[in-house]
Amino acid sequence: MTGFKNPAPTVSEDPNAVRFGFTPQSENWNGRLAMIGFLSAILIEAFSGQGLLHFWGIL
Repeated sequence: MTGFKNPAPTVSEDPNAVRFGFTPQSENWNGRLAMIGFLSAILIEAFSGQGLLHFWGIL
């Protein structure tokens, strides 16, 4: 296949560039924040002795 050029990448190679949508970086952050939220809910239940909604006074 002579005569074909490789097109320029459509996504910037800069890891700190702002990108929107389902990018690998946004999915990594989504997973990290979900793990922090899940762990904090477990710790609140373990140390307070009540469920998360009872702790906040919702139920």
